[in-house]
Amino acid sequence: MSDNRRGDRWYKKGLCFSCTQCGNCCTGAPGYVWVDAEAISQIAEYLGVSTGEVRLLHTRPVGKRVSLNEYANGDCTFFDPRTRKCRIYPVRPVQCQTWPFWGSNLESRESWEETGKTCPGIGTGEVIGVEEIELLSSRFS
Repeated sequence: MSDNRRGDRWYKKGLCFSCTQCGNCCTGAPGYVWVDAEAISQIAEYLGVSTGEVRLLHTRPVGKRVSLNEYANGDCTFFDPRTRKCRIYPVRPVQCQTWPFWGSNLESRESWEETGKTCPGIGTGEVIGVEEIELLSSRFS
């Protein structure tokens, strides 16, 4: 993206964010957390299990794609309700790594602020520069 285009972004001065690992983005309404073979392999290695076990116990096919499983209440299969932490945080999927810098959350200041109502990390920590925001946003669109 050209520097001129970045200059037009409402968040051109950057945004404060620091993940609190609260688990709010891992719970709630049903949805999809997309994973590919590489992500499944990384998760398996981290857990010390086979990729087959991860596929069987923790993923589901959705059309031609694969998503992590979730419980009936919408909690991710890797969310630990006791600690409210992700059991695979160091190797979490790209979709999780790039939260909350998704296009839908960056559409407007209002969208960002609405997301901040359930994400306590928004508005905290150091300023994330526009270049990094754009890079994170481009990794999951």
